Amino acid sequence: MTIVRRTRTGIDLLKVDWTALAATNDEEIAQQAASDPDTAPIFTTNELKQARRVLPPTLAEDVRAIRRHLGLSQQQFAIRFGFTVETIRNYEQGHRRPTGPARVLLRIIATNPDAVVRALAS
Repeated sequence: MTIVRRTRTGIDLLKVDWTALAATNDEEIAQQAASDPDTAPIFTTNELKQARRVLPPTLAEDVRAIRRHLGLSQQQFAIRFGFTVETIRNYEQGHRRPTGPARVLLRIIATNPDAVVRALAS
């Protein structure tokens, strides 16, 4: 079987036989996958059982991006928002990830830093 690589924009969806596609059962799909070396499983069943979902850090967890966006040094950021400099360094170097209240606080700092400053000042 010849393999033709296409992007989604290069496929005319009107030419797809949707009825035949919907009628394809799991056994036929398994046979097609087994006959095509490009669809061979990348991971073993055991590796898939041990796999965990990994999410890239969101803006609320990317302390360096938040701090730089505000134009603050690590020390200034720590003092202004009630963190220790060591904590900020650990977050930015990936040694620790913000969780719980720290994550919420960082999300608020990312969206409305003035509100946090006002709340901490009162």
